[in-house]
Amino acid sequence: MSKHGGAQFVPLSIAVLTVSDTRDESNDTSGQMLVSKLTEAGHNLADKRIVKDDIYQLRAVVSQWILDEKIHAVITTGGTGFTLRDNTPEALLPLFDKNVEGFGEVFRAISLEEIGTSTIQSRAFGGIANQTVILCVPGSTNACRTAWDKVIGEQLDASHRPCNFVPHLNIVNVEACETRN
Repeated sequence: MSKHGGAQFVPLSIAVLTVSDTRDESNDTSGQMLVSKLTEAGHNLADKRIVKDDIYQLRAVVSQWILDEKIHAVITTGGTGFTLRDNTPEALLPLFDKNVEGFGEVFRAISLEEIGTSTIQSRAFGGIANQTVILCVPGSTNACRTAWDKVIGEQLDASHRPCNFVPHLNIVNVEACETRN
């Protein structure tokens, strides 16, 4: 039994993408932290890559993951600010079948308590494409920790009620969201 009712935890296959012109595996603390969080939660790492902040390279990698039926979720870190090299929204928004407007809104609301009005410079966003949820967060390790601990972790947990993303993914025999009474 789960701590959130009758639904059971379902381990997902999650890919992590670090968007950066300067990071490599030796200093990618944000990507490494997300990998640690998802594996500690019981999920499986499907793939992890670091890609330069280039619209077409980002689209190519994420498009491959969206096509892979074994990948249920993609988390990106980086490229969500306002500099000339921050292109994650421009690269990935066109790939979405549906936008998840609430993800960015909730992330910024939580971040407001942590970093104040600087959170308005975050263009965190999410969407669903081909039954794969894609969640894009800023490149700082603290922002990734906040996103996982306070939003993503629950939303990728099938036992979280009343709703989570798992019923919308390419997974069979998963309970749908409960209605609010």
